Amino acid sequence: MSHGPRSGLAAVSSALLAMSRHLEVRDVLKTIVASARELLDAQYAALGVPDDHGGFAQFVVDGVSEEQWKAIGPLPRQHGILAAMLHEARSERLADVRKDPRFEGWPKAHPDLVDFLGLPIRDGDEVIGALFLANKLRPEGGDPPHPPCPEPEGGCGFTPDDEELLGILAQHAAIALTNARLYERSRELTIAEERSRLAHELHDAVSQKLFSLRLTAQAAARLVDRDPSRAKGELQQVAALAAEAADELRAAVVELRPAALDEDGLVATLRTQIQVLDRAHSARVTFAGHGVKALPASQEEALLRVAQEALHNALRHSGADHVDVTLDRRGGGAVLRVTDDGDGFDPNAVRRAGRHLGLVSMRDRASGAGGTLTVESEPGKGTVIEMEVPGG
Repeated sequence: MSHGPRSGLAAVSSALLAMSRHLEVRDVLKTIVASARELLDAQYAALGVPDDHGGFAQFVVDGVSEEQWKAIGPLPRQHGILAAMLHEARSERLADVRKDPRFEGWPKAHPDLVDFLGLPIRDGDEVIGALFLANKLRPEGGDPPHPPCPEPEGGCGFTPDDEELLGILAQHAAIALTNARLYERSRELTIAEERSRLAHELHDAVSQKLFSLRLTAQAAARLVDRDPSRAKGELQQVAALAAEAADELRAAVVELRPAALDEDGLVATLRTQIQVLDRAHSARVTFAGHGVKALPASQEEALLRVAQEALHNALRHSGADHVDVTLDRRGGGAVLRVTDDGDGFDPNAVRRAGRHLGLVSMRDRASGAGGTLTVESEPGKGTVIEMEVPGG
């Protein structure tokens, strides 16, 4: 293969090691795409992981700015050449993708693609992704980045050697992606088992205290008229049992602080939990985190709990089709936004009716972490919950 110095054995080895270094699925996808684009001198690279509904559960790009990606709009559907790679499980190397009869166009803000190289990522007989490159860069002309060829007739375009190299990357990408998925599932099972254990402990400890409290209160009620002094003693016992139950509950809640929050940080924990929710619900649930640094533990936990409460409301009560969660740096702190396109509600009416949808709890968590919480909603127009913390 003759791809220049970056395609040497050391460069390929570095790319493969980078893939295996990450355990989060999103990080693995980004590393695969960036490695493929660099090794094969392409202007653009992308990797899509299909869902079961004709779309993509995840779609990662490299070579497109964040602003341009937002302008392009929703994730692409499984159509045209992408669908062929996924459904027919075969590679595609095209001199001009625009002239292919399967080409169906792209959104206005989409970059113009010419020469194209793509192939499926397979785990055994299952196609778990589609990896593709576009616009081979001109190999001459000084230091990279080289300018793209205006047309494939200019001598660029992807070669059989490029296809072979991308095939090698795809094989290792399948291993890395499968390992990352297994890791995440294993951690989810561990978290579920830990929660189940704590639930049993909570039931055994607190429910027994509450049962004793109930019996003691009933005994005090029967003694109030005929033996007030004994009733007073029983009521003192009620107070003591209530205090013990509160202590048991508080200890369980403290233990419920997610281990992943301490091990992986807020961004990775949110991303993992939201990926789980996205798979478990019919609504599309997405997450994006930008530039957030480590925050004080109390603020990270408060942000996580508010996100969980807001997601619960959106997925269980709002009828939303899309729920978007973002976590962005703001000054030395961070701002969390949970936005849904659901039914919405009148916050004032909810407050008057004595229904809070967890808003009181969320405000208390935000205030306890030195932050603020705002809620924007109205019937038929969805809901936006924003929490800001100052950092440490």
